[in-house]
Amino acid sequence: MALALKSTAFAPGAEIPKKHSCEAADVSPALEWSGSPARTVSFALIMDDPDAPAGTWVHWVLWNLTASAHGLPEAVAKQDQLVDGMRQGRNSFRKIGYNGPCPPPGKPHRYFFRLYALDEKLELAPGASSSDLQQAMKGHVLGQAEYMGTYRR
Repeated sequence: MALALKSTAFAPGAEIPKKHSCEAADVSPALEWSGSPARTVSFALIMDDPDAPAGTWVHWVLWNLTASAHGLPEAVAKQDQLVDGMRQGRNSFRKIGYNGPCPPPGKPHRYFFRLYALDEKLELAPGASSSDLQQAMKGHVLGQAEYMGTYRR
């Protein structure tokens, strides 16, 4: 079985609820996954918007989720390091943790949540960027899953 990612907050390709955006509470949606590769040691996740006017805009960067994890609850705390060892990085808003959809008025934007199963825990300092994480993951990705939602203002 391949690694699969889903959210109970919205259907694949559907609109992300307002509470997960900058127009409301701006809390992360609950995510669930299954089909972890056998040698998974940790997970990483990147959420971004490739439709942003300035190029791909990163909304969430996190890593070192334990191999036994099968999801993330709604409203993950916006802290660089959490009690279970999970770390969060700096997004394109220059903030730690999740910042949801906040596109300019107009056409809908696509928001991709990409989950990576890794063969090791990463030695990245809290607050690292998406590009730092992508560099650290090279050669360690055992599987990848993607889930997309849209948002417009």
